[in-house]
Amino acid sequence: MKIILNTKTIIRLLIIWIIVIGLMLFDQQIFRTTFSPIGAFSIFIVLLATILTASFGVVKEADELAHKLGEPFGTLILTLSIVTIEVVLIAAVMLGPAESPTIGKDSIFSVMMIIINLVVGLCILLGSAQYKEQEYNAQGTLSYFSMIVILGATSLLLPNFIQGAGNGSYTTLQAIFISTITILVYMAFLYYQLKDYSHLYVQPEKGKLEIAYPKQDQNPIHDDSYKSQSKKEIWIRSALLILMILPIVLLSHQMAVVVDYGIATAKLPVALGGILIAIIVFTPESINAIKAAINNEFQRSINLCHGAFVSTVGLTVPAVLLIGLLKGKLVLFGLTGTETILFTMTLLLSLISFLGKRTTPILGIIHLALFAIYMMLVFNP
Repeated sequence: MKIILNTKTIIRLLIIWIIVIGLMLFDQQIFRTTFSPIGAFSIFIVLLATILTASFGVVKEADELAHKLGEPFGTLILTLSIVTIEVVLIAAVMLGPAESPTIGKDSIFSVMMIIINLVVGLCILLGSAQYKEQEYNAQGTLSYFSMIVILGATSLLLPNFIQGAGNGSYTTLQAIFISTITILVYMAFLYYQLKDYSHLYVQPEKGKLEIAYPKQDQNPIHDDSYKSQSKKEIWIRSALLILMILPIVLLSHQMAVVVDYGIATAKLPVALGGILIAIIVFTPESINAIKAAINNEFQRSINLCHGAFVSTVGLTVPAVLLIGLLKGKLVLFGLTGTETILFTMTLLLSLISFLGKRTTPILGIIHLALFAIYMMLVFNP
């Protein structure tokens, strides 16, 4: 078995934790004083670089676990790790000094536009450039869209059409009920995805995906020493995964303070806070999805992209509503009129894109065009 704690991993961990400890020790001096624009920008760059480095470390360890556990377990571990980071960053912004009632909605919607349009568009286009048409499991892919309809529409569209607590916010009873339903539906989806219907989320043809992620009974080595080494590696990888996630958790509050200051000072659109969180969190996973498409593992790209959005809604909505209830924070989930149109366009385009069994390059271009329209409207509504 190859060495797990290689030099690169050790150096990455040391640098990350040195920065984390340093920022925590000087927290009073750095984050309790008035920022200057240059000072705030410098701190933002340090925080961004540290969090991104840790995020790439999370993806690396989760990806190694994916190789050991197989699909769809591997992709699920990666997705849940990434979404956990997102929930932490959103919670930090909500509990920060500035009021951010729409940060949950902004982050979820940003993830949808970035992952399902930008990243999926790149996956289709780059994969098609090398392999022309790529196959995937249509039945499993459509189940993702069923989840997007029920979870996404309930959390992002429904609040605009109910009385609630007024102004698009849920009453306490509604918040508890929506959170419970969201968690139950998401857990049921995971159960079927990992149990009797796991075959719907695996590449339909024998190829790199099955070779890269062999099932346990396909492994020719069954001796006790190999099993012991395999279990040991899983535990070590899991520990490394936690050590990479913790710095992001510890730095999330500082990042929230700096981002709030930057957006207010530069008078930028409030939605940029959610977009920034989505970019920070999902950049490593997006790169993995694009690599999978280039390696002719398009089903893995689908699992990463659509699974990321489903997990984002399934975990972020209950977490944000719970924080709002416990801390008395105003939470607004309803999309604006423009966002509602973009949500509907994205959902319809995605359904059309994946009704068949093979990718088509022009659909990749259309997804990218819709993302470009979204970004234009953020800055020029």
